[in-house]
Amino acid sequence: MEGKTREEMGKSMMTETWLRKHRSLYLGATRHPFIRSIRDGNIDLSSFKTWLGQDYIYVRAFVPFVASVLTKAWKGSDDSSSDMEVILGGVAALNDEISWFKKEASKWGVQLSDIVPQKANQDYCRFLESLMIPEVEYTIAITAFWAIEAVYQESFAHCLEDGTKTPAELQETCQRWGNEGFGQYCNSLRKIADRQLEKASDDIITKAEVTFLRVVEHEVEFWNMSHGGT
Repeated sequence: MEGKTREEMGKSMMTETWLRKHRSLYLGATRHPFIRSIRDGNIDLSSFKTWLGQDYIYVRAFVPFVASVLTKAWKGSDDSSSDMEVILGGVAALNDEISWFKKEASKWGVQLSDIVPQKANQDYCRFLESLMIPEVEYTIAITAFWAIEAVYQESFAHCLEDGTKTPAELQETCQRWGNEGFGQYCNSLRKIADRQLEKASDDIITKAEVTFLRVVEHEVEFWNMSHGGT
């Protein structure tokens, strides 16, 4: 783009740079054996029930994290009104998501009140808490938010592609995160992250990249847990 230095152009799509640089790690999260087992129609439904209960606990911890990102947007964004509208949409969707988990748990006979968070879940929730403190910059928090949502969107969208054998009883789950509307929402978060990263210092960019990698690692561990790990 005219008027931009090479360095600025390099920063303008920082998320794309990371996705290329760490492609194998990212695919490890979005094409995990747990996701492939749904896509191929051979998932052990006890694994799905494990995921359902554990993810319900995670989502309840995710709500205050998203609220903290909203606060950081208000204070730290150069386009706070626009950013807040996008993030607020995510907050509103989480209420519906929690209701969905309760409905699904009832359908599958999962007693949510009896669920004990496994280690991978506890570690991930602690990671979210570490991002909620005021000292964590908005750029880093919005990067984490985008990455968390993007992994789910790409994972479950993979299960909806032509030729997949996703079981009929799991189609609704895959549609919840794999649908086009959620994809557009993730893209909006990504644009915010890229805009913030474009004007960030090298130190903040480095911290944001590390945060992105930690999200991917936690997502893999969460899938591992659901797929029969602990």
